[in-house]
Amino acid sequence: MTVKTVLITGTSSGIGLATAVAAARSGWHVVATMRDTAKAGPLAAAADDAGVSLDLRVLDVTDPASVEACLSGLDRLDALVNNAGAGHVGTLEQESVDDVRAVMEVNFFGVLHVTRAALPLLRASKGRLVTVTSVGGVVGQPFNEAYCASKFAVEGFMESLAPVAATTGVLVSVVEPGAVSSEFVGNAGIADNVQDNAGPYAPALAAYLERTRNAFANAQSPHDVAVRLVDLLAAEQPTFRVLTSNAARAFAGTKLKDLNGSAVKKLTEAWVS
Repeated sequence: MTVKTVLITGTSSGIGLATAVAAARSGWHVVATMRDTAKAGPLAAAADDAGVSLDLRVLDVTDPASVEACLSGLDRLDALVNNAGAGHVGTLEQESVDDVRAVMEVNFFGVLHVTRAALPLLRASKGRLVTVTSVGGVVGQPFNEAYCASKFAVEGFMESLAPVAATTGVLVSVVEPGAVSSEFVGNAGIADNVQDNAGPYAPALAAYLERTRNAFANAQSPHDVAVRLVDLLAAEQPTFRVLTSNAARAFAGTKLKDLNGSAVKKLTEAWVS
């Protein structure tokens, strides 16, 4: 049997790293990508510990030339996992529109760049297109305006693309984790000094940060999310939406059954009061 190839973005840490190793252990040829391969040490160590090999390549999802160079070097692609993303904490009045635009460039347009380049290969193999979004792509959350906007955009894009791609044999899914214990939280700027420029929103931000620290104290592990991702890649009839934990299912479920928005509003108002 031909070994199937999966390309995974954002594999330097967290979900991407764990998924690359888990997929390789399941028999996939894994093209593990990251913007800066100088940061590949943890991935290489994890692969060595697991006794697997990875095909490491440079890929900056925000740079169309980098995307084209990476994808053009592939003869076959059976699955793409869009995982690379950027966290962000802030509120519009206290930051610039350029700050918001930067989040969209990574989380939304980065996904589009890679997906567009991968679709011809996926079409040829009747492959899988999987995008890691977030429960933040379902429920808008305080001080996550830019992040949630980018994930909402990805969800809408993929939900719209799914029936179109299916007509050519490409199956589309989104994976929505809740809190995950990885470097992503630190990279999002969730630290004490994020309050320096909070202005009139300082009390609300302090309440939000306290709630968030508590939530991530009981976070799901990247490995647990990776197991669900690899299972999804192997599923004969994958579902469009995969929520990776009971907590994620309960949280997103609040929105999915909330027709007038009152339940979500009540839930998130409690985070900042």
